Amino acid sequence: MRPLIHPRTRTSAHAHTRTRTRNHARTRTLAAAAAAGLLAAVLPASAAHAATGIAGWTQVTHYLESSLSADEGVATVNPPGGSAYELYRGVASVPLGVLAEGWNHVGDPDSANGYIFDAFQSGASSPTSKMFRVTTPSGSTYEYTHDLVPGEQYNNSFDAVSPDTQWMVAGEWGTMSHLQIYPTPILNPQTPATGGSLALSGYVQLDHQVNDVQGCDFVSATKLICASDDSSQSLFPDAKPLLEVDLPNALGGGDVAGHVTDLGPIPQTNSICSGSFESEGVDYDPASGILRVEIIQPGVCAVATTVYEYKAS
Repeated sequence: MRPLIHPRTRTSAHAHTRTRTRNHARTRTLAAAAAAGLLAAVLPASAAHAATGIAGWTQVTHYLESSLSADEGVATVNPPGGSAYELYRGVASVPLGVLAEGWNHVGDPDSANGYIFDAFQSGASSPTSKMFRVTTPSGSTYEYTHDLVPGEQYNNSFDAVSPDTQWMVAGEWGTMSHLQIYPTPILNPQTPATGGSLALSGYVQLDHQVNDVQGCDFVSATKLICASDDSSQSLFPDAKPLLEVDLPNALGGGDVAGHVTDLGPIPQTNSICSGSFESEGVDYDPASGILRVEIIQPGVCAVATTVYEYKAS
């Protein structure tokens, strides 16, 4: 979700949607056999871990996914009449047709009622818009383009759909005092049914600045959990803090206040490599109560993205 030329989006030349059923064994698809060997050395899959450090949440496991297909975000999809599964987005998840339109980066997705919502940003030298792409349960896709308002950053780091499905929160990059609110494409009757323009509805006005938020998801109608990639500790005491944003009431389309709390640092451990980790997507599955948080491993281990799973304490 970093500015214009994301270091990992230069090779995003085809679509690659990675899914896994909840009860299916985790599989890993890497770019080469050497990468597979490196993953095995970095961390055993599904290793139980009882570490603490995130207020209100207990870590129950962690596992690896290929960064090629999973380093941008994760969402739980509940298709009508089908089994729930986890959907991942990575650097190779930009469809060719979308890439040809000039959208070269996909952010942390979300899903509601079996619909999948992806956040895309432009690769133009001076972007004037961002795009949200909806995939319906039947597989049809529709694009909703938002024209930037004065002062708005072109970055489209994530989207998160409210539990009532009517509102979608999205985020920019850098230091921000707000999150954006849109009517949810298709699901909110204020939006066109088959794609078109999408205007801002309001803002979550934060009482504390946040920096480089990579992903968010709703835990309840009045609470979001967000991952910050900020290691400066200039805004919060923790490097790469996992943040809670509490709302006074459920979204209604207009501006709403947001109280920000630092829950603790996203783990920067479990790697044989040294260097900078990068926090990414967040997913909360209300059916299982599992919160997932992604962080990309450092250095040459960046071929792997660690997914931490938590349950409310």
